[in-house]
Formats: sequence, C-alpha cells, structure tokens
Amino acid sequence: MGRTDLTPEQWAKLEPEWPGNPRHGHAYKPHLPVTNGILWRLKTGAPWRDIPERYGPWETCWDRFTRWSRDGTWKRVLVALQVKEDAQGKIDWDGASLDSTSCKAHRAAVGARKQPAKLGKKGALNDEWLGISRGGRNSKIHVLTEGKRRPLAVLVSEGQASDPTYLLPLLDEVCIRRPGPGRPRKRLPMVRVDRAYGARKYRQQLRSRKIVCVCPERKDAKKARLKKGSRGGRPPKFDAEADKGRQVVECNINRLKDFRALATRYEKRGHQFLAVVHVACIVLWL
Repeated sequence: MGRTDLTPEQWAKLEPEWPGNPRHGHAYKPHLPVTNGILWRLKTGAPWRDIPERYGPWETCWDRFTRWSRDGTWKRVLVALQVKEDAQGKIDWDGASLDSTSCKAHRAAVGARKQPAKLGKKGALNDEWLGISRGGRNSKIHVLTEGKRRPLAVLVSEGQASDPTYLLPLLDEVCIRRPGPGRPRKRLPMVRVDRAYGARKYRQQLRSRKIVCVCPERKDAKKARLKKGSRGGRPPKFDAEADKGRQVVECNINRLKDFRALATRYEKRGHQFLAVVHVACIVLWL
C-alpha cells in the first residue's frame, strides 16, 4: 500500500458511489487501482506518464479521470458523500466559514485551446478560468467550509476575480439532500468571512437570506462612518468570539493544497482543474 493510496475504511465508503459499467463499449477495469493511480498523480503533481506500473496503464488513469470530469461524476460522488454525512448528523453547519486561495498556473496549463475563446475582462478566459496577474497566469478557488474543516462547496474562477462577487454563487452551490421527502438543505445559519466581504452590499445579501454575517468592519467603512458623525449610524454587529472559528477555512485550504496538482495548476482545460479540486474534496470527506 502506497502513502497516497486509500485505506480499506476509506474505500468502503467510496466504493458504493462509483458508477456502473457503461452501456456501450468495454467494462471498466477495477476502480481501486485506477483511483489510487489518480490520487498518486494529484498528490505528487507528477506527469500522468510517470504513474507507477502497480496502478496499471497510465492511459487508463488519465482516461477515467478525464471522462468523469466531463460528465460530472466527481461532483456527484462528492455530493453523495456529503448527503451521507448529513444524514448521520456529522456536518457542523454552525461553524461555516468562507474564503479563497490563488493557484499559479504552470506553463503546461496555457495554450491548449484549438478554437478562439471569448476573452473576458483583463484577458481572462471565461470557460478555462485562467487569469492574468503580476506573477503570470493563475486561477482562484473559492471554498465554503463547514465547522469540521471539510468543504461544503467550491468554485473556480480566474485569478484576478473579486472574492465578494462569488459570495452568492458559492452559497448557491450548497445543496444537501435529506433522506425522505422534502427540499434539500441550502441555507447556513452563520457564515464567517474576512474584511474583503465586509461591504454593506454583501452584508445585506446575507441578511436577505437570513444568514448571520460574522465579519469585522472595514477600516475605510469605519472611517467614512465616523466622518459623518451621528448621521453615520451604528457600527455593524460583530461577534469577536464567533470570529475565532474562521480559521477552519484556512486549515481546509491548507489540506487541499497538500495536493500538488491543485496548489499548482497543471491542467489545461477548466473542467479538468475543477475535477482536481473535486477529487481533493472527496478525499477530505472520507
């Protein structure tokens, strides 16, 4: 058993979630060695061709990873694991926190498109999530974490994207089905964020969804409020004790970046890099 391989306990949780054999074509080779080969590559950040022979042909690992990234299998498996944990009451909804992190794009991740792409602001590719910054091209991962340092929702954007603009889209990604009839759970009781999300606009967005915002007041907002005197109103409510729990998202990001293929983006296509993020999240939920 290799250092990056799944343990028997982890495989017992993961095995029931894999899809069956395709209706057309050859049957899948055993999932366990192929999955371990994919994890070895994502953990080490090595080229696909360097996957050890004990996991089988590297082409099989690459094909399985790419095929499931296109049809959304990785995300479906992640959601299924979250549903099981929520059914057992093991998700800490009250400790949710939100933040983002940047991932520098390797030179291998650039220039793979064969068709002209639509360019967004500052030259960012809308569908590949490759942005331009002072250090070169990069991508950004937005993470919403529950209280036990496991990701509830993730989104990928270009590196220069503003963090607060992805606040509502990230909250909309939360959709945990419950056993039996009824609507899925989508609303969090509280969210801890840093000052980047502290503008009045984003506080109002959370308030409209009946979500308690735990965020310190921005210095520029405080200065403008004091300048107006009594007309500036009262400062926003801030629970310093609850804000201490915001470190869970930082710990979660550190655990995600243990996957070297996530800390540095090597994938050329956007759906492949998003699949890397989903696979890393799956391992954290096992």
